[in-house]
Amino acid sequence: MTSSSLRRRVAGTAATVLLIGAGALATAPSAAAKANLLSIEKVSLRTPGLQVKVTYSCDVGMDHELVANARTLNHSSHDQSIAAGTVKKDQLVCDYKDHVALVSMRPAAGSHFDKGDKVEVTVFYFDNDGFRYADDEATAVL
Repeated sequence: MTSSSLRRRVAGTAATVLLIGAGALATAPSAAAKANLLSIEKVSLRTPGLQVKVTYSCDVGMDHELVANARTLNHSSHDQSIAAGTVKKDQLVCDYKDHVALVSMRPAAGSHFDKGDKVEVTVFYFDNDGFRYADDEATAVL
């Protein structure tokens, strides 16, 4: 066997493997590629704290919580207010599809939110191993 025919066989085999791999990716379910996503849809004032509407998707069997944090941006650092809320893992529907969660955030002691406040809200997943992922962030005026 000559060197050039060996090269042609290797090149042909590599091309075949690439085509098979591309075909497998093209026919794979698209839902698996979009799981574990978060998107903030709306932030609103809900006395005494805030509420954030989140669209989420997650993998079947995921063991995590959805966490939301907020802080005011138009106050001095001395007067900055913060709030936090969670959706426990047993309240999340993890089936690769999009779902909506309303996260109620409670203000920290001494914090307060008023109409017209500018707030930064961050949502993320937090797992049992302490990892944070799939962050989304939004700024809103209450």
